[in-house]
Amino acid sequence: MNGDSASVRNLQLDCCGGLSNVDYSKVDVSVMAAVLQYLDPWDARFCVAVIAVVFNPFFWNVVARWEHRTRGLTRLFGGPYVACYFLGLLIILLNVYRSHSITVAIKAKGRWEGLDSDQVFYGGAALMATGFALVLSSFLALGFTGTFLGDYFGILMDQKVTGFPFNVMDNPMYWGSTANYLGLALMNASPVGIVLSAVVAVSYRVAIIFEGPFTEEIYRQRKGCSKRE
Repeated sequence: MNGDSASVRNLQLDCCGGLSNVDYSKVDVSVMAAVLQYLDPWDARFCVAVIAVVFNPFFWNVVARWEHRTRGLTRLFGGPYVACYFLGLLIILLNVYRSHSITVAIKAKGRWEGLDSDQVFYGGAALMATGFALVLSSFLALGFTGTFLGDYFGILMDQKVTGFPFNVMDNPMYWGSTANYLGLALMNASPVGIVLSAVVAVSYRVAIIFEGPFTEEIYRQRKGCSKRE
């Protein structure tokens, strides 16, 4: 019985002669070739956009942790609020440049016919509207200092924000921003934009891994100090 089962399994595995007998010349690579015409990973504009995307969360995490450890910006600007506003404005400027560099990379390669349709365009517009709503509502719920790493400056919130959009998802500002870039890519029928949106998502995911536990530790320490008092 066991021998028969093994024979059946071998027959199933060998029914096509194995992967070595696949005629790869019959594979249609026209779609992939068309996409690659619009995606040059060595294009200077694409590289600048990738660097801008990766650099931004790296920069604000390094600076914010340095501030938390040394209070260097607080001393420089004479107080935590002014220092936080300075860093926040710098982050905004960096994000504006990131958006500009992504737009330049998208426009440089033109539109791909495979994505150039009304359905894709309106789907991208819906994504951008959703992303904008998530970013704006997050900012209104957190305020300027809550949005721009005020916790690292010692500007702590009294309680965790649980209203919209934080009752819908974690880190809505990050994912709203990602949705904006993906929506922009779809509206411009751009494979380059889709790849850059994926880079944005990965960069934010890495940032969340570093930011989440660190922020929780800041509030845990504050809670521990309150209990001792």
